[in-house]
Amino acid sequence: MTRSLDESTVVITGATSGIGAATALTLAERGTRLVLAARSERGLAEIGGQCRMLGASVLEVPTDTADAEAVERLAVAVQAEFGRIDGWVNNAGVAVYGRRWLAAYHDWLALEDDLVAAMFTPFPPIRAATRLLVRGGVGGSLRASRQLGLSIRDLAEESFSGEGARLLLYGCALHADVGPESAGSGAYGWLLAMLGQHHGFPVPEGGAQSLTDAMTRRFTAHGGELHCRADVDRIVVGGGRALGVVCADGRAWRARRAVLADVDAPYLYRHLVGPGHLPAQLLADLRRFRYDRPTVKVDWALREPLPWTNPQTRFAGTVHLGGDTAQLSRTAATVAAGDDPTTPFVLMGQMSRADPTRSPAGTETAWAYTHLPYRYAGRGRDDDGIRACVDRIEAMIDKLAPGFGELVLGRHVQGPADLVNENANMSGGALGGGTAAPTQQLVLRPTPGLGRADTVIDRLYLASASAHPGPGVHGGPGANAARAALHRDRAVTGAAYRAAVSTAYRLIY
Repeated sequence: MTRSLDESTVVITGATSGIGAATALTLAERGTRLVLAARSERGLAEIGGQCRMLGASVLEVPTDTADAEAVERLAVAVQAEFGRIDGWVNNAGVAVYGRRWLAAYHDWLALEDDLVAAMFTPFPPIRAATRLLVRGGVGGSLRASRQLGLSIRDLAEESFSGEGARLLLYGCALHADVGPESAGSGAYGWLLAMLGQHHGFPVPEGGAQSLTDAMTRRFTAHGGELHCRADVDRIVVGGGRALGVVCADGRAWRARRAVLADVDAPYLYRHLVGPGHLPAQLLADLRRFRYDRPTVKVDWALREPLPWTNPQTRFAGTVHLGGDTAQLSRTAATVAAGDDPTTPFVLMGQMSRADPTRSPAGTETAWAYTHLPYRYAGRGRDDDGIRACVDRIEAMIDKLAPGFGELVLGRHVQGPADLVNENANMSGGALGGGTAAPTQQLVLRPTPGLGRADTVIDRLYLASASAHPGPGVHGGPGANAARAALHRDRAVTGAAYRAAVSTAYRLIY
């Protein structure tokens, strides 16, 4: 490119990818005229808007960059619009991690719809599993099952020779409370990495509250009533079925069709239902129920975006901190042993990068959290150990983004006890309603059973992250509970449905 950047026209393909967006924003700061191309119109609009805020002239051209003819049409359109192309930056696919990553992504695309359906529908997912079996054949399905059972270390080392791709998989796996050497952690890393590759890590515009508000509007639009500050004290059970709920203030509601309980499993059974209504074996199984690890979370209001030494990190909505793959393994082992790691694995969000409405222009809102040893359950922000952990997190950030501490306008810390005080469902500061280990998944979640929302009490359904498929913004447990309640309430087949569930539970308990 012979012209200066502020006089140049540059085409960026794959402009909605992390690298593509970083390239676009960097050039926008220099005043370059940009032509942004990618498949996602919405993604192009978002990154184009951010470039315009920096003063750049931007043309957004939705383009399938895998289609050679579409790319040729893009070039012709740019020439017609601006008379020249001074630079062409190709971030579509090849800038990710090479051919092996793209091969893994293409394999994912072939499986995604049926695999997601199998994961998030009530167990057993017969239709989706059958389609996967037909598509993969017996041999392919067996190999895929082996892959899903691998640790993230084994999966990463089998799949990639470079540290970059391995590190991304490690970080994605460690969103859950499983270690890199744990069986099944490969499934978490692969799943989250591929979903991120295909869809990104979207966030609700305006903050997480807007997601709650949207669901509330939909609920009330269909005639639902929402009663806040109604602390349920017990679930009324009679004749083996849930009849309603009684609140701590004495208010009571009759449940003619169902009670859906979005609370963790031990609290539902031991406190809201009570041992007298439950099989002895279920109570024994609950004693073996494992929560996920406690969490400490920090929120910051920053005067300006973080000055990362790696410029690409400045444009990432989600950032993983914690060293190389060997360090991440050491950290996980240290936490599992009950000790404090010197270099914790930190999951960080730069929310104004992902959603500019989160803070005034030129500023940043950020958060970070890390998992703690179990001994921290019950400790709050004023605990010396929690304070030391927060100091380590901020020291890590300051090392990678020098001057971070000077940008902080406000800070809010939540230790495990503080999280419980704001949401009693986060028992011990655990975010996931139970460990994500394979020994507490599918038909083993929350205890050995059916892997469904149905409980041993007729018309009572477990709708929290303690139920299959576990935690996440997917809302899977609640959706499955609603489907189960509707099946049970059918005039013709509802009784047969419950009879089958009851028979299965008698065999188990």
